[in-house]
Amino acid sequence: MEAIEITCMIVDDEPMAVNLVESYVDKTPYLTLKKKCNSAIEAMQFLNTEKVDLLFLDIQMPDLTGLEFSKMLSKETRVIFTTAFDQYALEGFKVEALDYLLKPFDYAEFLTAANKALDWFTLVKGNTATTKVSEAKEFLFVKSEYKQLRIKLADVLYFEGLKDYIKIWLKDNPKPVLTLMSLKSLEDELPQSSFMRVHRSFIVSLKNVEVVERSQILINNQRITISDQYKAEFLNFINKNSLNN
Repeated sequence: MEAIEITCMIVDDEPMAVNLVESYVDKTPYLTLKKKCNSAIEAMQFLNTEKVDLLFLDIQMPDLTGLEFSKMLSKETRVIFTTAFDQYALEGFKVEALDYLLKPFDYAEFLTAANKALDWFTLVKGNTATTKVSEAKEFLFVKSEYKQLRIKLADVLYFEGLKDYIKIWLKDNPKPVLTLMSLKSLEDELPQSSFMRVHRSFIVSLKNVEVVERSQILINNQRITISDQYKAEFLNFINKNSLNN
């Protein structure tokens, strides 16, 4: 695979902070600086005509805060927040920032955050710029507790939806991974030959289905009900793989 280039922009109303981040960008081979802006308004104007992959974005700025601005960005543009105020960490998580750098930060901390961006863009750009996961895809990156976790699909038993969150239940792991995402969005990302929605709150790994009894599936001692909405598709899968036809 070709080396990934990540275009980036620095948005901060403090000139010294801009200069520091610029020096860090210059040290990082896969980052290419496209623009430095002293306000979110200026950055917005630039993004109206130019595409940038990643923003190093301050939160406390006049007129339009970094948090407000981040909610206006396209899904293709990702954010690493840079701020002197740690009380914004939860808000940063809610807008799905790749990371959150608390000022003052050194190059090692910057590089850790930049590497998270590299992992994310390697996944996206290496997948022919589509959000669909191919049938051969072996893993996904998911955001959990301010980290991007690499989840091997082969280790997934099932996904459980809880309003805006998903629990990812894995083999040999008594506690699930919790991530902010809808089950519908996840369903669109998964290979259909390996995973199936069987309930409004559950997507199961088909190869880990142990027992099917009446309208329930048994996976790792967990009983999951097959709802009427998804029963026909699941029964079709069972019939195709049954020796008793």
